[in-house]
Amino acid sequence: MTPLEAMQATLAGEHAAFYVYGVLGGQVSRSAQPTLADLIGSSYAVHRQRRDRLTALIDADGATPVASAPSYQLPNPAATARQLRTAGRIVETRCLALYGQLVENSSGAVRAWAITTLDTAAVQELGYGATPVDLPGSAG
Repeated sequence: MTPLEAMQATLAGEHAAFYVYGVLGGQVSRSAQPTLADLIGSSYAVHRQRRDRLTALIDADGATPVASAPSYQLPNPAATARQLRTAGRIVETRCLALYGQLVENSSGAVRAWAITTLDTAAVQELGYGATPVDLPGSAG
């Protein structure tokens, strides 16, 4: 996989994450679950920033960024607080895989950003109830 292909794949994943968090934000009750609402709102903002950064990187590479699909399938019904957390965890797990792939297939500033993003995505995944695991290559 080329660095550009890896960036495009990661951007496609960020389009999906941004969409899903938008839907989740409409499903969470700020009054009943303020902590979860804040987490989902924060995730929405983070994925928008990542999407925009990837778009800029691809533009700078002289390529046309992959477009967003009109809609995406949610990972679950996202009707209860538990389902909302599970959906968020699934999104973050998928993004972790994409950023791992980007780290593997890039170099320089793009790779450094992907490593930092991989680290913060792993922490964000924990906020949705994931079990901590060592990332490959970490000191353990």
